[in-house]
Amino acid sequence: MSNAIVQIDQLSYSFHNQKALDDISMQIPAGSIYGFLGPNGAGKTTTLRLLLGLLKDQKGLISIFGSNLMTNRTGLLKRIGSLIEQPSLYQHLTGAENLEVFRLTYQVTRKRVDEVLKIVGLTDARHKKVRAYSLGMKQRLAIALSLLHDPELLILDEPTNGLDPGGIIEMRELIITLNRQYGKTILVSSHLLHEIEKTATQVGIIHKGRMLFEGTLTDLQQIKASRSVIEMEINDVTAAMELLANQFSVKTVEGKIIVDFVSSQHTAKLNALLVQHGIEVYQICVTRHNLEDLFVHITSE
Repeated sequence: MSNAIVQIDQLSYSFHNQKALDDISMQIPAGSIYGFLGPNGAGKTTTLRLLLGLLKDQKGLISIFGSNLMTNRTGLLKRIGSLIEQPSLYQHLTGAENLEVFRLTYQVTRKRVDEVLKIVGLTDARHKKVRAYSLGMKQRLAIALSLLHDPELLILDEPTNGLDPGGIIEMRELIITLNRQYGKTILVSSHLLHEIEKTATQVGIIHKGRMLFEGTLTDLQQIKASRSVIEMEINDVTAAMELLANQFSVKTVEGKIIVDFVSSQHTAKLNALLVQHGIEVYQICVTRHNLEDLFVHITSE
């Protein structure tokens, strides 16, 4: 992939002879939100730590911005922001004071503190002690810290973990804003399948240390659509089965006619055919498998 910011080739890693990653490959395009999806223990955090050079002695190649991580880690980290697991914050300091500590480390201007507070929506809480922040506010402050040096690539490990529904929505909107408005390429890991579907443009699915799927969200949705079905409630199941059996793959479940979904036009023709033959259609709907169903399907295969 010519525009890949991150390129991982045949990456393997073991903890005390226990294989955590097994020959995985990934490509993260510039300008994308890459949803790194998998259950807890699948290898997501291990992969992210390897991407940041926090773990070593792996097998395989990690290239970021076209440069080998092992030979240019310091230079590459200047272009990366990250939030791995729990944020490291000074609870006795205010939000602004936390940012000031890291500002001095990054050697950026004071106005950058105001800028990142505005980006993450914490301007009004800048003088509030972090110990009084909600978990969602702490997560957003941690992202503000990672944004101080204006990185091109943002790596977020389970940023919605533990948040209430309101906090999840705020985090989702922040991720989308950082990508679309501020041009950040974002790698975000999650076990919350529906969240990945709502934010990501690219998806990678990892299970037991192996990559099972990688592609665009559209690719994933096409797979999902291929597993969708049409459910119909009608007045005469026997007559409908006889009519449709020669043309469609059809079955009955709990008194409903089930036909594989092809397209909206196909569904309309199916409905018209039944009506033309005097069969009353009480209800017709398309049941689409959600991402969770699809994940179960992919991992089981």
